[in-house]
Amino acid sequence: MKQNKVKVIGITGGIATGKSTVSQMIRDEGFQVIDSDGIAREVVKRGSQGLDMVIDEFGKDLLMDDGDLDREKLGRLIFQNEEKRRLLNKLLHPLIRESMASRIEQAAASHSVLFVDIPLLFESREDIEDSGIELDEVWVVYTDPTTQLNRLMNRNDYTYDEAQARIKSQLDIEEKKRLGDKVINNSGSFENTRKQVKDLLNEYR
Repeated sequence: MKQNKVKVIGITGGIATGKSTVSQMIRDEGFQVIDSDGIAREVVKRGSQGLDMVIDEFGKDLLMDDGDLDREKLGRLIFQNEEKRRLLNKLLHPLIRESMASRIEQAAASHSVLFVDIPLLFESREDIEDSGIELDEVWVVYTDPTTQLNRLMNRNDYTYDEAQARIKSQLDIEEKKRLGDKVINNSGSFENTRKQVKDLLNEYR
């Protein structure tokens, strides 16, 4: 994959830490953000190879009446079973990375800096780099663990145990904070987070 001289910055964080909010702030400042979650939805859209693979492995009861994947049912299934979660990742992550690499290569022709929003960046960094995606820097969107738990429970109407299961399926947020090149603390107000984002982006204007 050709990245030319584009600087590729990974955006990551934990579930419910506000990564999508920060990515939108970056877009609002005029920068391009490639969203791996959006790509993940595309690779399992109706009629796709990815959806066929998921249904072949996990069964037709994951299809809704209109033929689309029931993402909520799939989510409940894999978060209750570590082996099935790993299997799903093995099926879909190569498709996601292939699409992501292609979009980075296309954008590299017209951008000097590019952001890639990847929720499980540290958990899969070796595979990401093996697919030809070179990350020059990683920004971590952080909230303290208590705030993260409360936001997830409120946002998704999860019980304490359901929220904890999803948080524990990812690398600990404190470890992600330690591994990041830059950290955006989203434990406070929206305006405070936006100021941090703008300050970081000033280097690339």
